[in-house]
Amino acid sequence: MPPERRRRMKLDRRTGAKPKRKPGMRPDWKAGAGPGGPPQKPAPSSQRKPPARPSAAAAAIAVAAAEEERRLRQRNRLRLEEDKPAVERCLEELVFGDVENDEDALLRRLRGPRVQEHEDSGDSEVENEAKGNFPPQKKPVWVDEEDEDEEMVDMMNNRFRKDMMKNASESKLSKDNLKKRLKEEFQHAMGGVPAWAETTKRKTSSDDESEEDEDDLLQRTGNFISTSTSLPRGILKMKNCQHANAERPTVARISSVQFHPGAQIVMVAGLDNAVSLFQVDGKTNPKIQSIYLERFPIFKACFSANGEEVLATSTHSKVLYVYDMLAGKLIPVHQVRGDGEVYVWDVNSRKCLNRFVDEGSLYGLSIATSRNGQYVACGSNCGVVNIYNQDSCLQETNPKPIKAIMNLVTGVTSLTFNPTTEILAIASEKMKEAVRLVHLPSCTVFSNFPVIKNKNISHVHTMDFSPRSGYFALGNEKGKALMYRLHHYSDF
Repeated sequence: MPPERRRRMKLDRRTGAKPKRKPGMRPDWKAGAGPGGPPQKPAPSSQRKPPARPSAAAAAIAVAAAEEERRLRQRNRLRLEEDKPAVERCLEELVFGDVENDEDALLRRLRGPRVQEHEDSGDSEVENEAKGNFPPQKKPVWVDEEDEDEEMVDMMNNRFRKDMMKNASESKLSKDNLKKRLKEEFQHAMGGVPAWAETTKRKTSSDDESEEDEDDLLQRTGNFISTSTSLPRGILKMKNCQHANAERPTVARISSVQFHPGAQIVMVAGLDNAVSLFQVDGKTNPKIQSIYLERFPIFKACFSANGEEVLATSTHSKVLYVYDMLAGKLIPVHQVRGDGEVYVWDVNSRKCLNRFVDEGSLYGLSIATSRNGQYVACGSNCGVVNIYNQDSCLQETNPKPIKAIMNLVTGVTSLTFNPTTEILAIASEKMKEAVRLVHLPSCTVFSNFPVIKNKNISHVHTMDFSPRSGYFALGNEKGKALMYRLHHYSDF
């Protein structure tokens, strides 16, 4: 051994220090093996020491680093914002909102809301967090009814279904829609639910009136959406129905047609000495009863508004008679003149309240008052119908008419207002097809009635509207009581 090395070894033994190795030198044993022995096995996991938790100082350093990073990002963003045009910054605020102080809010907004689900007790925190990351289930904005595979019913090639079409687009209807349409047609024809179809079941509890009203609503059928309260002018939507007296035909002139004020019944009387009652359904109008009066041709018969009196006139006398059914006696009201004067009478006291001259009339043939007390219509022998304000007729001797209707050229023999005071029917028995329907309050004539090319109305002798204006009927000299359904009114 060289002398220098021997001297270094002696010094190391005296101080107890291990000899230093040169850099790059490795021990002869492998990792995990002791010097001069086999490799040692690592300690089991249960005996390993857990990693040390970061101290409060390390946490404070991490928070400070995050804050510094956020501050730097904010500074860089402000620099970029300064370089952007004002228009671009405004557009970003409109699209993304004002996120000047909170970029995380923008990221949450772009990410979208998470689905809130109830966590199951058996799910781990990782599974619950994964559930929250799924996007929400969105419902479809619009559903196309044609996507449903429904059987369509042909409406055009069936003469009964064709009448139920409201427009050309309804050439085919689904079974459900056809069922609803049939219910509506039945409701319109009957003027409501007939008594035999109504249920009488009611709740006995008086504490829950709202539920009782709801049950009553659900037990009814028909259209619950009411039509417009104002009847439009110009064209009146209507259709032909079966003749009111189709189940008892006659060739004698129909002198009286009147709807019952409280039931779905129409009375038809004529010169064949018979009075008949029919149930109005718009389809067959079945006969209820007929009364034959021997050697008694009926010229005019009608009920009073309360149904307790019958008013009658004669062509051979100018006296108006009132028959009181409760007292069972005939009351002559007054002998009137026919030189164009109109008399206003109080039936109870049998006194004349006022008398006025119908403007331009030489001979009055007909008169009618509206049910709401607004109008008085007077028909003259020259074909003119004057419409007055009723108040002026009660107070003035020479009232001025609101409007003079001059669509007829022969004597006006029939006048009648509909119950809602929106239609005035005027007719002359002197000429065929001489009937018009006047719109109120515009006092203009509906252009689509009558259909002149059909010429099925002939000479009109009597007219009437049903209690709620759903039907209009007129009688002619051929023994037919023609009837029409007015679509604007949903009730009988």
